[in-house]
Parts: sequence; C-alpha cells; structure tokens
Amino acid sequence: MASLNPVTGTLGRRRSAHILRRATFGPNKSYINLYAGRTANQAMAELFQATTVPAAPADFENFKGWWVGQMLNSGRSIVEKMVFFYHTHFTTKEEIVGSRRALFHQNQLFRYYALGNFKELTKKICLDNAMMVFLNGRDNDRNNVNENFGREFLELYSIGKGLQIGAGDYTNYTEQDVKEAARVFSGYRNDEEFLTIDPITGIPASYVRNDGGTVATAHDAGVKTFSQAFQNTTIQPNTLVGEDATVAATLDELDQLLNMVFNQDETARHICRKLYRFLMYYEITPEVEQDIIGPLATTFRNNNYDILPVLQQLFQSEHFYDSDNAIVQDDSHAAIIKSPLELAVGTLRYYGVALPASGTQAFYDSIDNGILAPMNLQGMNLLEPFEVAGYPAYHQNPDFHRNWISHNQLARRYQYMAQLMSSMDNFGFQLDAVAYVENNISDPSNGQVIVQELIDDLLPEIITTVRFDYFLNDILLDSLSMANWTTEWFAYQGSNDDSAVRTQLESLFNALMQSPEYQLQ
Repeated sequence: MASLNPVTGTLGRRRSAHILRRATFGPNKSYINLYAGRTANQAMAELFQATTVPAAPADFENFKGWWVGQMLNSGRSIVEKMVFFYHTHFTTKEEIVGSRRALFHQNQLFRYYALGNFKELTKKICLDNAMMVFLNGRDNDRNNVNENFGREFLELYSIGKGLQIGAGDYTNYTEQDVKEAARVFSGYRNDEEFLTIDPITGIPASYVRNDGGTVATAHDAGVKTFSQAFQNTTIQPNTLVGEDATVAATLDELDQLLNMVFNQDETARHICRKLYRFLMYYEITPEVEQDIIGPLATTFRNNNYDILPVLQQLFQSEHFYDSDNAIVQDDSHAAIIKSPLELAVGTLRYYGVALPASGTQAFYDSIDNGILAPMNLQGMNLLEPFEVAGYPAYHQNPDFHRNWISHNQLARRYQYMAQLMSSMDNFGFQLDAVAYVENNISDPSNGQVIVQELIDDLLPEIITTVRFDYFLNDILLDSLSMANWTTEWFAYQGSNDDSAVRTQLESLFNALMQSPEYQLQ
C-alpha cells in the first residue's frame, strides 16, 4: 500500500542522495554527507531554507546564462528546482515572446512563489507580460475574443482535461467554459515598457486597457455563464460605468474565475499529479491516485493552495523513499531519466567544476558553449519547448521521460561526458579527475575505495558485484593488480607526474558517467 506516513530514522547516504537528486539540481559529496545524518524532518529545514533573491543580469540578453548560473549555485535549497518546475508547467517560448526581459520577470514570479501560494502564482501568470504575448492575451478583446489563454488556463494550468464524455465536454470543463473564461480574460495588454508594477510582488505586469482612468475599454462586461462542471456559476463585473466595467471590476472578475476553478477538487488533484510526475515518477497507478494524490490534494486545498505543506508531506513520506512496501520493481530510486539540463548542471555541481567569474562575458560564453549548446544537441532547448504544453518529458503520455532518449541524443550525452575532461578549450571549463579524487576520496591510493565512493554518490541504484568489478578491474585497474594502482598513485604523489593515474581515472569517470545508471535519478 502506498503510504504518506512519515519515514523514520536518519536518512543515510542512499536516501540522502535520492532527495538531493530530485529536489535540487544535484548533490555533491558534502551535501550527501550532511543529509545522511539527519532525519527527513531535519533535512526539510535545509531543503526549504530561504534564499537570497539574486540581482538581475546586467544585460537581459544574458538571461538564459544567468538562470543556469542560479541553478549551478543553488546549494541545498529546493527553490531553483521549483522555479524550473513552474517553467515546465506555465511554459512560454522565447521565440514567440521575443523579449528576454519579459522572460526574466516571469522567472522572478516563479522564484517569488517557489515555496508560496500556487493559486496566487496562477493569478500573476494570468497578468504576466510574457504569457500575455505567448498565448495571445494581448489580442483578446470584447470585439474579437481570443480563446488561446482561456483554453490553456483550463487544460494545462489549473483543473486539467478529464475524459471526453460528450461533444465539447471534457468532464472537468466544456467548450462553453473555455469561451466564457476567454471573455473573463478579455481587455488586457502587455506592458512593453515594464512600467506597470504589481503592488504585491514588485514585478512588472500587464494592465487592463482603459480610457486613461478607471473604465476598462476592451473588456467584455457581459455576464459569463459556466457549465454544470462549475455548478453553473456566473461571473460578471461588480461595477459598471454605463455599459463598461471599471478596471477594478475587470480585475475582480479574474478573482471570481480563480475562486471558481480552485474550488473544484480536481484542480488540486491535477497540480499534485504534475508535481508527482516531476518529482517522483510518471506512472500514476490507481493505488497512487488513491493513497498519494488524493491525500496530497486534500493537504493542498486545506492549506489554500500553499505548496510548501504538500512538498513537506511528500518528501517526508515512506512512499518517496520506497519504504512503504517490499516490492523491488517499483523502487523510486533510479526511476526518472535525467533531463539534459539536470545531467549537465548536476555533473558540474557534483564535481565542483569551476566556471569563469560569475557575470563576466567569459562566464556566459562558457554556459552557452558548455551547457546550453550541448543540451540542445541532447534534445532540450531551454525556453524553447516543442509544444504549448511544454517539454514532452513532463506531460506527453505514454513516453514521458523517455522522450529525452534517442540513439542520437544518447550518443550526444556520452560525448558530452568525455568532452568535459578532454580540454579547457571545449567549454571554457574542465573536469579534473585527478584533482577531484585527490581532494574528495578518503583513500585515493586504494582503487576499491575510489570506485566504491564514486558509485555510492553517482549511481542512484544499487549495482551488482559483477557490475562493480567491471568498473574496478576492467576500467580503473585495466586488469592489473590493486597493488599496481597503489604504486602508481604514490609515484604520482612523489613526482607530480599524473599521466599514468590520469589515464586510468579518466577512463573510470567516463565509464561511470556514460553508464545507463548515471542517466537516471
């Protein structure tokens, strides 16, 4: 039986690495060691720690590199992983938005609400400048209603699409509801000068088109009548000037719509399913739906859509750590294929690879050449998902995370791992296998210790003795004796000539990072 009962005892290294892989952009050895000695409840204090709001990039054209820099330096906090989750949920495409500054301000919204109220974030997204362009909200007025945002608001961002049970009836909403929601969203315009500031977040937002005063000039002021899926609720302006709604009344209609949608049980369930697939596994069985999604959704609604209690409940549960049953086949460890972003950023974080000074042109060039470009070759163009619904790995049934893998994309992953060690010229940074082992392995003169400690940290599943012996004897030792490795290591220590040990260690690092196990988290 899937269980949200709290897991007991200290986490230990394996469970410590597990939560850090899922809730952050990857652990390093010190993070794993720290969490290993803590209970799940104690780890939560670290995971949900407040973070400093980062300064904006000096040039918004560097926004992508700036954001990846935040991921690289996000420590043990979940905040940056949640910023990325919200990007996968409220997706926008740079090519369509056409403004990296608008995308930066959307990113600010995700960060502001990373551990806050999902319902409030949804409201702010309805008024977000980037979203206003992406889904044609700025083209939606009472004389020419555009349904794009209204449709995605219901289908993707809030209540979700259920089974189609009739013509234009998707169980959770109908085509009539799409049309009426679009009317509620009519009459707004993105602010290209970013002068309209949201009073709560301090972040630029769009505005209600008006007559220079209090009257909304492009909003549909008529009564909107929703279907039985929403209990035949009606929404209308609470104040009119003649036949026009006021600006305040137009914004109030948005609140009415959000209250109507978020009062439905299925809205909480839909968002909890999205979180589960992002953090746990893509398959939601009837058992998981009943024992995990249902209770999480209840927690969500009982806390007025604050997301932190939901995350705390999941991350402290027996289910998250696969302690709720003895079945091996449903092990949640090593269950998700890493995205190209998680693969690249997580690798650099684990090994502590140093990039040029943050904020410099060399820094942004290294991220462009050494992270973003390789990600693109591996099937992920950050901020340019293939579909309106986002990156297929997070939503597209039945393949979900398997969408990250094709023959070509897998080859590019393996190629990237080798390039990390081959030359500084490739990316502007380099993984130094010898320096890592010398500074982080407890006994570098012992080949078995090297392999054991790397496997414990890097591979999310427990491997067989045969597999371990392959990494040790065939790769690191190259069929020579353990004593030979010890001799080579001490010879390097005495001479500073690392050529012999470097060849062996780079072979081991390559084999580990190009292994099927390393592609998982």
